[in-house]
Amino acid sequence: MIEFLVPHFVWLNDPTAWVALLTLVVLEVVLGIDNLIFISILTNKLPVEHQARARRLGIGAALIMRLVLLATISFIVQLTDPLFELFDHGFSWRDIILIAGGLFLVWKATKEIHHTVDPEDDKDTMVGKAVQMTVGAAIFQILLLDLVFSIDSIITAVGMTDEIAIMYIAVICAVTVMLLAAEPLSKFIAKNPTVVMLALGFLLMIGMTLIADGFGFHVPKGYIYAAMGFSALVEGLNMLARRARKRAKEGAGH
Repeated sequence: MIEFLVPHFVWLNDPTAWVALLTLVVLEVVLGIDNLIFISILTNKLPVEHQARARRLGIGAALIMRLVLLATISFIVQLTDPLFELFDHGFSWRDIILIAGGLFLVWKATKEIHHTVDPEDDKDTMVGKAVQMTVGAAIFQILLLDLVFSIDSIITAVGMTDEIAIMYIAVICAVTVMLLAAEPLSKFIAKNPTVVMLALGFLLMIGMTLIADGFGFHVPKGYIYAAMGFSALVEGLNMLARRARKRAKEGAGH
């Protein structure tokens, strides 16, 4: 079992440790994109006066939860031990958590896509009735999904370094970036309704990859983020094209 008791700083004189820190920070930031999209869509449907506070509380609570999970990292590592075997695959607590988180994400994204396609549907959705969703409910859902991503990222981090201090620094840096990016991203999504459907598509894809990973079919993260980046680029070009047409119409009107 790996010993993670008290952070020590012998690694400060080790160049490879600094490389591991930089790599882990980038990895945590990239993995945080999934959670940030979910947070932005979720909090945007709260009453305007509660949105910023819900984002700060949700991300702050997520940081505390991740630091607590790091303190129990010896236990987290054991979550990869198989509990039972089914379809020639040994399922661990990590697999079960990933499958449950993926199903939750697919369910939430599917409900909202249905609401977007059929706005006359009166059923409550993630981006549906803002008044009925409380700040507490939003924070609970943020923490629920962050738990799934946190366990997966911590297990990944263990494979990169044995230094608990590096993991703490990487998590704090990643969550700080999320805190700074949450407001601009939420405003961007609110001002561009077509981006909401794209973001929901991302969440649906991420949910499916979590489920696949839980069943032992690992999809390289590079493929996922490359697809997301390409889709975002195409949507960006569409937005530029729409703005150009709008300016042309306004110019013709004058």
